[in-house]
Amino acid sequence: MFSPGVILRKMKILVELIRLFEYLRDDKKKRFNRVLPFGDYIVDRWEKARYLGFDEGSSIYDSALVFGDVKVGKNTWIGPFTILDGSGGLLIGHNCSISAGVQIYSHDSVKWAISGGAHDYEYCRTTIEDNCYVGPNTIIAKGVVIGAGSIVGANSYVDKPWPKGSKIAGNPAKLIE
Repeated sequence: MFSPGVILRKMKILVELIRLFEYLRDDKKKRFNRVLPFGDYIVDRWEKARYLGFDEGSSIYDSALVFGDVKVGKNTWIGPFTILDGSGGLLIGHNCSISAGVQIYSHDSVKWAISGGAHDYEYCRTTIEDNCYVGPNTIIAKGVVIGAGSIVGANSYVDKPWPKGSKIAGNPAKLIE
């Protein structure tokens, strides 16, 4: 157990952390009119991107989950509450916008699950080329390539490759005009 002196020191640190949080929260609210999860006040999005080896100018929210081999180009924005699964390899190009809640996979466990574990997971590289916009809450399945300059509408499920300049949306995603 902790001694009373140790508990007192820890409580003082906790009080200072709460004060820091309140200051940062109030500052963001005043300057940008936004309120964020705790971690996004403490973690610098650009530093996290550098730590993950992403290219210059890219950022990723603290609430984003990153697994495996994920490569991200320059000036790409990865929004909050995203999942980047690089277990089979994931490449996201330069100047992309990956909106809040997007899930991008490079593996699946379908055959493993329906075989009772007799089959292995399947892995395949997933690629989002340069200058793409992926709308909120989109799911991109393993092995998909989204061509440069493409737009994916919100709430879409993308399960096949799309060429450069595609505008797609839906479940499953279809070409739209």
